[in-house]
Amino acid sequence: MWLSSTAQQAIHAVLCIASGADHGPVRADEIAVVIGCPRNYLSKTLHSLVRAGVLRSERGPKGGFRLSAQPGKVTLAQVIAPFEPVGQRRCLLGRPQCNDKHPCMLHERWSRVAAPVDAFFTKTTVANLLGGNSRASDAAREAIGVARLSTRRKSYGSVAR
Repeated sequence: MWLSSTAQQAIHAVLCIASGADHGPVRADEIAVVIGCPRNYLSKTLHSLVRAGVLRSERGPKGGFRLSAQPGKVTLAQVIAPFEPVGQRRCLLGRPQCNDKHPCMLHERWSRVAAPVDAFFTKTTVANLLGGNSRASDAAREAIGVARLSTRRKSYGSVAR
C-alpha cells in the first residue's frame, strides 16, 4: 500500500494534534506551520478526519482540533481510511479483477507482502507512534509550541492574518 500525500499529511497532522494535546486543541494554522503544508488544503484534510470520527473540532478563539478518542484507541487505518482504501489491495498490474479466484501473475507473492502491511495499519495506534521515539515526540511537542507562539502573535481575535 503506497500512501497518497493526503494520507501522509493526515497521519502527520494527527501526530501533531496528539503531541500538542496537553495544551488544548491544536489549530489548523499551527499544524500547517509544523508540517509545512498549505493551511487551506490541510483544513480540508482535517475536516475529513472530523467527519470520519478520528478528530473533533472546537470553535472559537481557543478552539482547534483534538483526537476524538485516546491515542491508544486511534489506529493508522482509521486515520487513512478517508483517503485510502484500507484492507483492499490494488493489483500491481492494474487489473480491476485480481483476487484469489482470479489472480494475476504477481498476486500470490504480493499478497504475502501486503498482508503484513495491512496488519501494520490496523494494529498500530497513535500511542504506539508517540511512545516509539521519545526524541521525535519531544521535537513534535516543541514544534507545536513554537507554532502556537508564532501564529498567536499574528492573530487578531480568532482569525489569523
